[in-house]
Amino acid sequence: MGSGVQHALEQLKTTGVRITPQRHAILTYLMEAMNHPTADEIYRALEPKFPSMSVATVYNNLKMFIEAGMVRELTYGDTSSRFDANVSDHYHVICEVCGKIEDFSYSSLHEVEERAAQSTGFTIHGLRMELYGVCGCCGKNDSQQ
Repeated sequence: MGSGVQHALEQLKTTGVRITPQRHAILTYLMEAMNHPTADEIYRALEPKFPSMSVATVYNNLKMFIEAGMVRELTYGDTSSRFDANVSDHYHVICEVCGKIEDFSYSSLHEVEERAAQSTGFTIHGLRMELYGVCGCCGKNDSQQ
């Protein structure tokens, strides 16, 4: 188990949130899953361990993590929300075929924020960027048809 999970759970405790085994499992799964899972995927992955857990439980806990600033909800298009436990500055590359989302970091995008602030006088709080394309797997499948 990564120190990131431990740190996140300590953070939660300070806000007075009780760390239930389910919450622990949801957060751990999110931090280890690099595929930005949907609530359904999280539920399906954890259901064997927590037979009494419902999709609603997963949603409610995700909402709580979001309010605590530990998880981001990604809403792209009309597909169900995906969740990302990486709240550092990063951007997303999204496959138009299978919907897979990969993280991508690029430091000079900070310059874009600074430039925007200078030219508009806004205080910039963040930047959300999505790049669209076809992932390697889908690209291979496509060329074989």
